[in-house]
Amino acid sequence: MAVEGLKVDQLQNFINGEFVDVKESTAVINPATGETVVNVPLSSKDSVDAAVASAKTAQKEWALVPAPQRAEVLYEVGRLMKEKKEEISRLLTMENGKVLEEARGEVQEGIDMAFYMAGEGRRLFGHTTPAELQNKFAMSQRAPVGVVGIITPWNFPIAIATWKSFPAIVAGNTVVWKPATETPIMAQKMVEIFEEAGLPKGVINVVYGSGSQVGDAMVHHPDIQVISFTGSNDVGRSIASDCGKQLKKVSLEMGGKNAVIVMDDADIELAVEGILWSAFGTSGQRCTACSRVIVHEDVKEELEKRLVEQMKHLTIGNGLEDSVKVGPIINDAGMEKIEKYVQIGKDEGATLLAGGSPMNEGEYAEGKYFEPTLFTDATADMRISQEEIFGPVVSLISVGSFEEAIEVNNSVTFGLSSSIFTKDVNQVFAAQRDLDTGIVYVNAGTTGAEIHLPFGGTKGTGNGHRDSGVQALDVFTEWKAVYVDYSGKLQRAQIDVD
Repeated sequence: MAVEGLKVDQLQNFINGEFVDVKESTAVINPATGETVVNVPLSSKDSVDAAVASAKTAQKEWALVPAPQRAEVLYEVGRLMKEKKEEISRLLTMENGKVLEEARGEVQEGIDMAFYMAGEGRRLFGHTTPAELQNKFAMSQRAPVGVVGIITPWNFPIAIATWKSFPAIVAGNTVVWKPATETPIMAQKMVEIFEEAGLPKGVINVVYGSGSQVGDAMVHHPDIQVISFTGSNDVGRSIASDCGKQLKKVSLEMGGKNAVIVMDDADIELAVEGILWSAFGTSGQRCTACSRVIVHEDVKEELEKRLVEQMKHLTIGNGLEDSVKVGPIINDAGMEKIEKYVQIGKDEGATLLAGGSPMNEGEYAEGKYFEPTLFTDATADMRISQEEIFGPVVSLISVGSFEEAIEVNNSVTFGLSSSIFTKDVNQVFAAQRDLDTGIVYVNAGTTGAEIHLPFGGTKGTGNGHRDSGVQALDVFTEWKAVYVDYSGKLQRAQIDVD
């Protein structure tokens, strides 16, 4: 089918500034309609080798370009993304399924990241410090790592790619990027924008394909110095192990089992609004989605009643329709996983209050849709309360106190995002301190991120690094200590200090 804003029906790898054919390919399916949007290559290790060779050669020259000049390219990238925002957003909705207002928000994150990281071109700060000897100067500075490999997921195919590629590029690295095969069009659009913005050949290289072929080849390539990965916990653990054996730097951003705490003094109407957006926006297919609601027993009944009533008004369908608030599930595997966990919840004894079934009749017959689903009377140790579902399923867990709410929140193996609704300032500050997640919201849902703050989590969510914010530069730079001795004689540090 002809797709507005997309110049081709067969994508190609992008290596050393050239589009390169790959023999084998697979279809990219619009999950809202079941239609083929484009065909995406299934590359092999040979394509990875070619991309890395290109990136390695280009990096030698790119690192010599002054950082403020590298930043000028990102300013232009941001300008072009802003100019093409609606076109990119519609393509994103077509390949991913998320509703158009969410797609626009995601593209805006990429725009914001371009301008923010462009600013870092004049702020790649090191430190100067007094030396311990006379006539000696001491400082530290950031240095690029070299060739960076980024592996990005289908649920935020442009935002996460910009969180990783923009800081890498402004710091003087070159990039080999493997997008998800479900959502490759965003990579095509970004390549077009990078070209138009004047990024030199070889600085960005895109290789499409599976994780087992392209991803594995990147992880094991000796000339890729950093792997930055966002995806499942199982794959992330495997990447961490493989990179550890090679002493290769690795940044992981993985799953979440995020909770909204609703205390007895909360604004219930506001809490309901925050829960609905966090649980069912993007059909629950985001690592920060709310999948648990920890509610004080005194307001549990009221919260349940309001949630069930408001869920009736959620409009489900093709995300390109402005009235739609909940889009489709990405693929059959996602549908099967959600169905499995709904059955698990029933078997564990949780009470199903709403939803719980796939939608596959009438106007929904060609797409992949699942009803927004609400369980109550869940306990903290149930699988539906512990394991990531990645769909529009949320479980209510009743607690009797603030302390119990914190304990339940922290009882899972993930630590990405948490939220509390309360009017008690003492509880607000205690929650900020005691919630063991990388992101904490007060009187708001668990989703949403501002690009000038670090994004990431604790425990099974990641390995300590962060995407976005100035902290992202730590992944893509090495610290170098520099000493300049202008005494005219050999000084031997501590040995020469009386």
